[in-house]
Amino acid sequence: MNTLLKNQIRDFALKSGFIAVGFAPATLSKKNKDSMAEFIERGYHGDMGWLSAKADLRAAPHALWPDVKSVITLGISYAPSEDPLANLSNPEVGNISVYSRGRDYHEVFKKRLRVLGRWITDNFSCDIKIFVDTAPVMEKPIAEQAGIGWQGKHTNLVSRIHGSWLFLGEIFTTLDLSTSEIQENSVGKYCGNCERCLDVCPTNAFPSPYKLDARRCISYLTIEHKGLIDRDLRPLIGNRIYGCDDCLAVCPWNKFASAAADPDFESNEQFNSPKLIQLAKLTDEEFRKLFSKTAIKRIGRDRFIRNVLIALGNLKKAEAIPVILSLLTDPAPIVRGSAIWALSRTANIETFLVHKTMLLPKEDSTDVISEWNNSQRELELNLKS
Repeated sequence: MNTLLKNQIRDFALKSGFIAVGFAPATLSKKNKDSMAEFIERGYHGDMGWLSAKADLRAAPHALWPDVKSVITLGISYAPSEDPLANLSNPEVGNISVYSRGRDYHEVFKKRLRVLGRWITDNFSCDIKIFVDTAPVMEKPIAEQAGIGWQGKHTNLVSRIHGSWLFLGEIFTTLDLSTSEIQENSVGKYCGNCERCLDVCPTNAFPSPYKLDARRCISYLTIEHKGLIDRDLRPLIGNRIYGCDDCLAVCPWNKFASAAADPDFESNEQFNSPKLIQLAKLTDEEFRKLFSKTAIKRIGRDRFIRNVLIALGNLKKAEAIPVILSLLTDPAPIVRGSAIWALSRTANIETFLVHKTMLLPKEDSTDVISEWNNSQRELELNLKS
């Protein structure tokens, strides 16, 4: 009965636009619970307070919903058709993570999950709850238990068929879909001695294989982190203005992945190689209009401009000075602070000191004041060396 039920659900899910379907019990291994506890205890989650606040729910599906018996894990591929790292060799453009160049996957995924969930409740006697990313669900360990893939050394899910390019979502259900298909713990089993994903990381965000310190991860820094980015990490970010695909893109298993043909995730041409100087000029209204249907809109204009200014500071081109100067008086402290750093990397010390003398007395943010002083010190040290 379970096999027939699962086959029916799998068939309808595939017809509904999903390309990976798996079934798992509503439990997590002690290894996964301990891994989450260590991640939080070491502070690797940075200022993602929601991870620690809901750690108990994340570690046990039954704590999230006591009636759940099984989890249906669904996947959608977003494998790129072109090299996702191509922009890194052109510092005048911003590199946007592949997954966010098309429509916001949260909205697409939820819509498809609702269709599948409605079909399940209409055809079987059960209750369901659907989840996509933002809920306290350890989706990658659950997907591994469901046999969809395994967590690679970069901590992301890897599939033999789809490589490192899968969106994940879950349907919790009161149906008993106990399965013998649950994949055994595969740590090291399919990654072997390969450490390409660890070696390529620009900021050394992996303390060891299968461990991520999010505080050093460019995806975290450019998306989740709300304040000024650590000065030591800024030069390492390069022109990555939203997310980072490096560790995903170098995975050898990607050679088996076909480019995603899903029309909902087709890249918007204007996000493939956007000019940094033009992006830095975006007002809040222009930002919201440009990124209205993407995941990028979630971080807001101020954080996005912060990221663009870091990239302009790494570009070090005089053509960027006018727009950098215009942002020194921006209402947002994270924009002003990032503009100061970008100016110190782009203009000469005379130009820098003229604007510091003019603006520092009016500044009320301690973080921005520190940026003026620290940037001047770095400029002076560079002149001496």
